[in-house]
Amino acid sequence: MTLPVRRSRGALPVWDPFHELEELHTRMDRLMQSAFPGGGEPGTAGAWAPLADIEDTEDAYVVELELPGVDKDQITVEVTESELDVHGETKEKEHTGVVRRQTRRIGQFDYRTSLPPNSDTEHVSAELTNGVLSVRVPKAEKAKPHRIEISD
Repeated sequence: MTLPVRRSRGALPVWDPFHELEELHTRMDRLMQSAFPGGGEPGTAGAWAPLADIEDTEDAYVVELELPGVDKDQITVEVTESELDVHGETKEKEHTGVVRRQTRRIGQFDYRTSLPPNSDTEHVSAELTNGVLSVRVPKAEKAKPHRIEISD
């Protein structure tokens, strides 16, 4: 059995699956922005949320946010008894040539997460290294497990 052969006179178009995924992501972002302007939060119109990991260690909660190219003076970290809020703005760099593709996010960003009740919000620390912001929220002393001796 032979398959039909298509012959064309021009070059075959190159299929780029990543370009299609980028277009889908962009269209989904536009759809979500039109359906839920500002993401439902007051004052966050057009803001995006950076990628994050939250780790529960023995003595603290560690939140790591990806913020490549952002200086520490462009970031604000705020904490209440029940919430951690990281926000700021990334600025578009000046280009000398023609931009053929732009996928990095620019503009306002906002990341919020709830904190467990055993968080010690008085001793929170933050560090920015190699484009990763690490926020360490220690656990309160009373929340750490301790062994209870059983009496006879």
